[in-house]
Amino acid sequence: MTAVAVPEWQDSEPDPGPPARRLRPHVLPGEIPPGVWRGSELGSEVSTTLSTGWKELDAQLPGGGWPCHAITELLAPQPGVVEWRVLGGLLRQVVAQDGQVVLVGPPKDPHLPGLVHAGADARHLVWIRADTPAERLWVTEQMIKSNAAGAVVAWLPQARQEQIRRLHVCALACGAPVFLCRPEAARHESSAAPLRAHVSYGLDWELRVDLFKRRGPTLDAPLRLPSIPGGLDSVLTPRLLQPSLLLKRLETSDAVGSPASRRAAGRQLAVH
Repeated sequence: MTAVAVPEWQDSEPDPGPPARRLRPHVLPGEIPPGVWRGSELGSEVSTTLSTGWKELDAQLPGGGWPCHAITELLAPQPGVVEWRVLGGLLRQVVAQDGQVVLVGPPKDPHLPGLVHAGADARHLVWIRADTPAERLWVTEQMIKSNAAGAVVAWLPQARQEQIRRLHVCALACGAPVFLCRPEAARHESSAAPLRAHVSYGLDWELRVDLFKRRGPTLDAPLRLPSIPGGLDSVLTPRLLQPSLLLKRLETSDAVGSPASRRAAGRQLAVH
């Protein structure tokens, strides 16, 4: 794993390139219709995607996986926890293809043994320390522009709307998936990212993924995906695979043994 020092971010818009050709009023060019999709259907014009590792999630994403040439936002209640589980399948693919995974400003030190169990070799991880928001933005932009990483994961809790738009413009020319990890409070903010998901833990080793923005219809309910950490699936007993059932049994036994339940049982015996 490699740590890199970075300079400051210059908050200016990237060069937009040559001006777009002028269009005649009320006339659409011929290349636009293939890129248009119905609101009730998933958009299919996604150049490259990588599988998430879950067939259920792939089926709900335009193109069938995490998109390249675009920004994806992952919103979570606590930073640096659930993101690793959600991106585990992607990290394994990138590492298997001898690619580098660039981590920009993670809030907690990456747990290397856990990543190894998940199939992500630490030799393929580049961890960049970036403490200030300006440093994180600058590093993220440079990693996207270099187009040298297999995946870029950046924690940008304070990114503004125009900054995300700038990163998205840069990502259009990047062949790797780019993920911006942000707090769940950012859900109510507008964003240029074409794909936004709220991720959290559910019951019994489940992940809850709410795709609240995508090129297609909204989901009726969050996806519930099975997700046991690497290395535990072979050692967990059937009971531990469903810990919520154990908690329900404990709550029931406590209720049966309570003074109130004993008094109720005594009254029933007295009636009989």
